[in-house]
Amino acid sequence: MPTTKPRIQVTLDSELAAALAEFGDVEPRSRAVRDFALRGAEAIRAERTARNDAIEFLRALDSGEDDGYDFTVSERLHAERR
Repeated sequence: MPTTKPRIQVTLDSELAAALAEFGDVEPRSRAVRDFALRGAEAIRAERTARNDAIEFLRALDSGEDDGYDFTVSERLHAERR
């Protein structure tokens, strides 16, 4: 049965063709492309969350909210490297 949902057009360039050849053993190919898009979105979301968490951690260190990092120890270790 045909879908009632909108469709998108995707160009089958050499990179997508290679990905389909390696990982797209799902029929129809549109299912594999959908899976790629959903997994890609999940990866981008995870990267964004990790980046935001890292920025928030650095802001907490900078503002003194997080005292779990001892800057004097860091300074001493860097001085010992020189």
